[in-house]
Amino acid sequence: MHLEQDLESVGALAPETIGRFREHIPTEWIEESLCATGTATVRHRRLPAVQVVWLVIGMALFRNRSIVEVVDDLNLALPRPPQPRSPIAGSAVPQARRRVGAEPIAWLFTRCADEWAHASAATHRWRGLSLYGVDGSTLRVADTPENGELFGYPNGGHRGPSGYPVLRMVGLMALRSHLLASAAFGSYGIGEQSYAAQLWPSVPNDSLTIVDKGFLAAGILIPLAQEGQNRHWLTRAKKNTKWSVIKRLGPGDLLVEMEVSSQARAKNPGLPMTSQARAITYQRKGFRPQTLLTSMLDPELYPADEIAALYHERWEIELGYDEIKTELLDREETLRSKSPAAVTQELWGILIAYNLVRLEMERVATEAHVEPTRISFVGALHMIVAEFGWLAATSPGAIPSRLRDLRDRMKRLLLPPRRSERRYPRAVKIKMSNYPRKRRSPTRKPAK
Repeated sequence: MHLEQDLESVGALAPETIGRFREHIPTEWIEESLCATGTATVRHRRLPAVQVVWLVIGMALFRNRSIVEVVDDLNLALPRPPQPRSPIAGSAVPQARRRVGAEPIAWLFTRCADEWAHASAATHRWRGLSLYGVDGSTLRVADTPENGELFGYPNGGHRGPSGYPVLRMVGLMALRSHLLASAAFGSYGIGEQSYAAQLWPSVPNDSLTIVDKGFLAAGILIPLAQEGQNRHWLTRAKKNTKWSVIKRLGPGDLLVEMEVSSQARAKNPGLPMTSQARAITYQRKGFRPQTLLTSMLDPELYPADEIAALYHERWEIELGYDEIKTELLDREETLRSKSPAAVTQELWGILIAYNLVRLEMERVATEAHVEPTRISFVGALHMIVAEFGWLAATSPGAIPSRLRDLRDRMKRLLLPPRRSERRYPRAVKIKMSNYPRKRRSPTRKPAK
């Protein structure tokens, strides 16, 4: 009973500067995340657990400010009589983050993603199927012994190991709104296929998941289709992919059968000896012919020409990763946290912050009657971050009207329709430097 009363009183202290984001993440969700992971704050602190959750999210939005400055800018620290305006001690912030840990932030991300991303994907269906993309990416983490041991250093060939430990992540994204539905991450030494398999329980029925050819493996794609109802996959064939033709369904459209390797069946005895797929060959102007493979076997329900056009929406997840790394993180791709637990907490906060911006953009797009990808992410992010700074210095009475104006002003960020005829050859603009790489100095032994 005392715990519920304490949570209720602390929940009411969620900062006003969070503004409209508080509408998207109800205080009850944060309380549930803390209770479910056993990290609710009962003792009176200047940074209780609820405030720390907002701090972790705010860290992603204010990349150019220290963590203590984020606490001050969002008015997260509770007053301390008799000096209500006294600043919080810098050492109290990392201590508060350690008390909360990563589990509540991961729980909250999943709760929000279940509510936002799947609803968004269901809204923007293609022929009754919610559209998702799965792909991997990497992020640098701080070069500390703990991070290096857990995440590892990629091998750069003749240049040796990388200068920073690297985290590998695979995400499941609603392609037509860029909202992340799920994510798995950890050591760089674990392959993308292993992380992708962890995402399949998050894929809903009546869906299509588009992946690149790196995920073309029976042990990855067959379970995706088998472990749900009407769950499909679409990918590009590799040059060495082999199959036997069962039936010709139309021009460049074949029903094929592929053998499942003994190695794959040894890892997963539930796999069949063979699997069927459609092989669709098409050619875009200026490009070589390409072949797609998909589990959507009905040519009337799922026309080949639409599938060929649909595959190129896979690139939306690449654009989403660019929004996170280039814009949200302001090209500071090295996470600021020094320990694996703090890195994990920080990254979940980044993904929540990204989804919050994307959710606001989707609602603006709905009001403007356009697709969510027609709203500028850069402009929306800058406007939202600027709004946070304004709210921190304004009187509470002026906040509601200011927030009502935010979406109206965001409608100015409407982008022109994409030009499908544009194409860009792959090229490298800046070559790798010839200077030697600076390595972390080994820890010095204390003098005797």
